[in-house]
Amino acid sequence: MLQTALHYSHELLKEIVQPGDVVVDGTMGNGFDTVFLAELVGKTGLVYAFDVQEQALTTTTERLKAEKLLERTQLLLQGHETLSQVIPEIQPIKSALFNLGYLPHSDKSIITTEATTIPALTALISRLVTRGRIILVIYSGHEGGEAEKQAVLNFATELPQEDFSVLYYEFINQKHSPPSLVCIERKKSPKK
Repeated sequence: MLQTALHYSHELLKEIVQPGDVVVDGTMGNGFDTVFLAELVGKTGLVYAFDVQEQALTTTTERLKAEKLLERTQLLLQGHETLSQVIPEIQPIKSALFNLGYLPHSDKSIITTEATTIPALTALISRLVTRGRIILVIYSGHEGGEAEKQAVLNFATELPQEDFSVLYYEFINQKHSPPSLVCIERKKSPKK
């Protein structure tokens, strides 16, 4: 069967992330992706994980401690738009993963928006290594979700094809706005 956007995002990351890599979880949420990424980067890698909600930080910390993976992460109680303030520009990033929308089982009025996501993408593009991937799972069925989805698609569409490949994955015959996926892969090294 065809994979959901979320499952496909993990397959796309498993293909490239290796022990020792530095990666980003742009939306910590309930910690499942942070744990997944921490497993992939191994003892010598690092996961930068961002979220604006204390609940996300607490839940993710507990999950990482239970799996004995906390030391592989830097958990940040701040928005992903601050990425450029936290991660040095010279730090190569192998991958980044975002689940855009709101934190499940929490305040649905707190959402990601184009005002935070586009600056995060801009900062990541300059740090992304050759064959590195930025993956966005976009939940757009809530107020504000469609605008953010369109902003991400516009951003990705405008990337030069000489430097990037962009994949768009979405089920088109399902009701209730199923999540879609955008994968941005760097073809060649960024110019410094």
